[in-house]
Amino acid sequence: MQIVHLDADVIVVNKPSGLLSVPGRGPDKQDCVVHRLQLDHPEALIVHRLDMATSGLLLLARGPEMQRLLSQDFAERRVHKRYIAHVTGRLAAEGWAEVDLPLLTDWPNRPRQKVDLEAGKRSLTRYRVLEAGEHWTRVELEPVTGRTHQLRVHMLALGHPIIGDALYTDTREPRLLLHASALSLPARGLNFESPPEF
Repeated sequence: MQIVHLDADVIVVNKPSGLLSVPGRGPDKQDCVVHRLQLDHPEALIVHRLDMATSGLLLLARGPEMQRLLSQDFAERRVHKRYIAHVTGRLAAEGWAEVDLPLLTDWPNRPRQKVDLEAGKRSLTRYRVLEAGEHWTRVELEPVTGRTHQLRVHMLALGHPIIGDALYTDTREPRLLLHASALSLPARGLNFESPPEF
Protein backbone atom coordinates (compact mmCIF):
# COMPACT_ATOMS: atom_id res chain seq x y z
CA MET A 1 0.00 0.00 0.00
CA GLN A 2 1.60 3.23 -1.19
CA ILE A 3 1.40 6.45 0.84
CA VAL A 4 0.82 9.18 -1.76
CA HIS A 5 0.75 12.15 0.63
CA LEU A 6 1.44 12.75 4.30
CA ASP A 7 1.20 16.07 6.14
CA ALA A 8 0.15 17.30 9.59
CA ASP A 9 -3.56 16.89 8.78
CA VAL A 10 -4.11 14.14 6.23
CA ILE A 11 -2.77 10.91 4.78
CA VAL A 12 -3.61 9.82 1.25
CA VAL A 13 -2.90 6.25 0.20
CA ASN A 14 -3.20 4.29 -3.01
CA LYS A 15 -5.26 1.29 -1.88
CA PRO A 16 -4.78 -1.95 -3.77
CA SER A 17 -7.75 -4.00 -4.93
CA GLY A 18 -8.57 -6.76 -2.43
CA LEU A 19 -7.72 -4.76 0.72
CA LEU A 20 -10.47 -3.58 3.06
CA SER A 21 -10.63 0.13 3.96
CA VAL A 22 -11.75 -0.66 7.53
CA PRO A 23 -11.89 -3.92 9.49
CA GLY A 24 -14.77 -6.30 8.90
CA ARG A 25 -16.36 -8.86 11.19
CA GLY A 26 -14.20 -11.76 12.25
CA PRO A 27 -10.48 -12.27 12.79
CA ASP A 28 -9.89 -12.96 9.09
CA LYS A 29 -11.09 -9.45 8.14
CA GLN A 30 -8.82 -7.35 10.34
CA ASP A 31 -6.16 -6.58 7.71
CA CYS A 32 -7.19 -3.20 6.31
CA VAL A 33 -5.91 0.25 5.37
CA VAL A 34 -6.66 1.77 8.80
CA HIS A 35 -4.91 -0.97 10.78
CA ARG A 36 -1.86 -0.94 8.52
CA LEU A 37 -1.51 2.85 8.79
CA GLN A 38 -2.07 2.92 12.53
CA LEU A 39 1.06 0.83 13.06
CA ASP A 40 3.13 3.93 12.22
CA HIS A 41 0.45 6.63 12.56
CA PRO A 42 -1.86 5.64 15.45
CA GLU A 43 -3.87 8.85 15.01
CA ALA A 44 -4.99 7.89 11.47
CA LEU A 45 -8.79 7.78 11.11
CA ILE A 46 -10.95 6.91 8.12
CA VAL A 47 -12.88 9.69 6.35
CA HIS A 48 -14.42 7.79 3.43
CA ARG A 49 -14.21 4.24 2.11
CA LEU A 50 -13.52 2.34 -1.06
CA ASP A 51 -15.04 -1.07 -1.67
CA MET A 52 -12.62 -3.90 -1.00
CA ALA A 53 -12.50 -4.70 -4.73
CA THR A 54 -11.85 -1.07 -5.75
CA SER A 55 -8.33 0.31 -5.93
CA GLY A 56 -7.13 3.90 -5.76
CA LEU A 57 -6.92 7.06 -3.70
CA LEU A 58 -8.21 6.96 -0.13
CA LEU A 59 -8.13 9.89 2.30
CA LEU A 60 -7.54 9.56 6.04
CA ALA A 61 -7.48 12.19 8.76
CA ARG A 62 -4.81 12.62 11.41
CA GLY A 63 -6.86 12.92 14.58
CA PRO A 64 -10.57 13.24 15.42
CA GLU A 65 -10.84 17.00 14.82
CA MET A 66 -9.50 16.73 11.27
CA GLN A 67 -11.73 13.68 10.72
CA ARG A 68 -14.74 15.80 11.70
CA LEU A 69 -13.74 18.64 9.36
CA LEU A 70 -13.03 16.36 6.41
CA SER A 71 -16.25 14.41 6.97
CA GLN A 72 -18.07 17.75 6.80
CA ASP A 73 -16.29 18.51 3.51
CA PHE A 74 -17.59 15.21 2.11
CA ALA A 75 -21.12 15.78 3.45
CA GLU A 76 -21.25 19.25 1.89
CA ARG A 77 -19.78 17.98 -1.42
CA ARG A 78 -16.58 20.01 -1.20
CA VAL A 79 -14.58 16.93 -2.20
CA HIS A 80 -14.40 15.86 -5.85
CA LYS A 81 -13.61 12.29 -6.89
CA ARG A 82 -13.10 10.68 -10.26
CA TYR A 83 -12.74 7.02 -11.15
CA ILE A 84 -11.53 5.06 -14.16
CA ALA A 85 -13.37 1.85 -15.06
CA HIS A 86 -13.58 -0.68 -17.85
CA VAL A 87 -17.16 -1.69 -18.57
CA THR A 88 -18.52 -4.46 -20.75
CA GLY A 89 -19.76 -3.69 -24.24
CA ARG A 90 -19.39 -0.61 -26.36
CA LEU A 91 -20.85 2.37 -24.50
CA ALA A 92 -21.79 5.27 -26.74
CA ALA A 93 -21.63 8.75 -25.24
CA GLU A 94 -20.60 12.18 -26.50
CA GLY A 95 -18.94 14.26 -23.82
CA TRP A 96 -20.25 14.00 -20.27
CA ALA A 97 -23.51 12.11 -19.68
CA GLU A 98 -25.46 11.34 -16.49
CA VAL A 99 -27.11 8.44 -14.71
CA ASP A 100 -29.73 9.75 -12.28
CA LEU A 101 -31.30 6.68 -10.66
CA PRO A 102 -32.22 6.35 -6.96
CA LEU A 103 -30.60 3.49 -5.03
CA LEU A 104 -31.69 1.38 -2.08
CA THR A 105 -30.15 -1.52 -0.17
CA ASP A 106 -31.36 -4.86 -1.52
CA TRP A 107 -32.01 -6.19 2.01
CA PRO A 108 -32.48 -9.91 1.20
CA ASN A 109 -29.24 -9.80 -0.82
CA ARG A 110 -27.04 -7.50 1.27
CA PRO A 111 -24.58 -5.90 0.63
CA ARG A 112 -26.04 -5.55 -2.87
CA GLN A 113 -27.83 -2.34 -3.78
CA LYS A 114 -30.60 -1.86 -6.35
CA VAL A 115 -32.38 0.84 -8.31
CA ASP A 116 -35.67 1.70 -6.59
CA LEU A 117 -37.62 4.51 -8.24
CA GLU A 118 -40.05 4.86 -5.30
CA ALA A 119 -38.04 4.36 -2.09
CA GLY A 120 -34.44 4.84 -3.27
CA LYS A 121 -32.20 7.75 -2.29
CA ARG A 122 -31.23 10.12 -5.09
CA SER A 123 -28.01 9.00 -6.74
CA LEU A 124 -26.25 10.85 -9.54
CA THR A 125 -23.21 9.76 -11.56
CA ARG A 126 -21.55 11.65 -14.38
CA TYR A 127 -19.55 9.68 -16.94
CA ARG A 128 -17.69 10.03 -20.21
CA VAL A 129 -16.13 7.58 -22.64
CA LEU A 130 -12.35 7.67 -22.85
CA GLU A 131 -11.72 4.75 -25.19
CA ALA A 132 -13.81 1.99 -26.74
CA GLY A 133 -12.83 -1.47 -27.89
CA GLU A 134 -14.96 -4.06 -29.61
CA HIS A 135 -16.34 -5.57 -26.38
CA TRP A 136 -15.32 -3.05 -23.69
CA THR A 137 -15.27 0.68 -22.95
CA ARG A 138 -12.90 2.69 -20.77
CA VAL A 139 -14.87 5.35 -18.91
CA GLU A 140 -14.23 8.15 -16.46
CA LEU A 141 -16.82 8.28 -13.68
CA GLU A 142 -17.68 11.12 -11.32
CA PRO A 143 -20.01 10.30 -8.42
CA VAL A 144 -21.93 13.47 -7.56
CA THR A 145 -23.59 11.65 -4.67
CA GLY A 146 -21.81 8.96 -2.66
CA ARG A 147 -24.10 5.96 -2.28
CA THR A 148 -22.83 2.46 -1.57
CA HIS A 149 -21.89 0.67 -4.82
CA GLN A 150 -23.26 3.66 -6.76
CA LEU A 151 -20.88 3.43 -9.72
CA ARG A 152 -21.26 -0.33 -9.97
CA VAL A 153 -25.08 -0.29 -9.91
CA HIS A 154 -25.39 2.70 -12.24
CA MET A 155 -23.17 1.11 -14.88
CA LEU A 156 -25.10 -2.15 -14.47
CA ALA A 157 -28.37 -0.23 -14.96
CA LEU A 158 -27.02 1.17 -18.24
CA GLY A 159 -26.41 -2.39 -19.41
CA HIS A 160 -22.63 -1.99 -19.16
CA PRO A 161 -21.48 -3.53 -15.85
CA ILE A 162 -17.93 -2.91 -14.69
CA ILE A 163 -15.65 -5.74 -15.77
CA GLY A 164 -14.70 -8.05 -12.91
CA ASP A 165 -17.68 -7.16 -10.70
CA ALA A 166 -18.20 -10.49 -8.92
CA LEU A 167 -20.99 -9.08 -6.73
CA TYR A 168 -23.31 -8.01 -9.55
CA THR A 169 -22.22 -10.21 -12.46
CA ASP A 170 -21.02 -13.71 -13.17
CA THR A 171 -17.37 -12.96 -13.93
CA ARG A 172 -14.11 -14.83 -14.15
CA GLU A 173 -11.94 -11.73 -14.19
CA PRO A 174 -9.30 -11.62 -11.42
CA ARG A 175 -10.33 -8.18 -10.15
CA LEU A 176 -12.84 -5.36 -10.42
CA LEU A 177 -11.63 -2.86 -13.03
CA LEU A 178 -12.55 0.23 -11.00
CA HIS A 179 -9.92 2.65 -9.72
CA ALA A 180 -10.26 5.91 -7.74
CA SER A 181 -7.96 7.99 -9.95
CA ALA A 182 -8.45 11.57 -8.77
CA LEU A 183 -9.21 13.19 -5.42
CA SER A 184 -9.54 16.94 -4.99
CA LEU A 185 -10.21 19.15 -1.98
CA PRO A 186 -10.17 22.63 -3.56
CA ALA A 187 -10.84 24.50 -0.32
CA ARG A 188 -7.71 22.92 1.20
CA GLY A 189 -5.59 23.22 -1.93
CA LEU A 190 -5.16 19.46 -2.21
CA ASN A 191 -5.27 17.60 -5.53
CA PHE A 192 -4.13 14.03 -6.11
CA GLU A 193 -4.03 11.76 -9.13
CA SER A 194 -3.31 8.05 -9.47
CA PRO A 195 -3.45 6.29 -12.84
CA PRO A 196 -4.87 2.76 -12.75
CA GLU A 197 -2.77 -0.31 -13.45
CA PHE A 198 -5.27 -1.52 -16.08
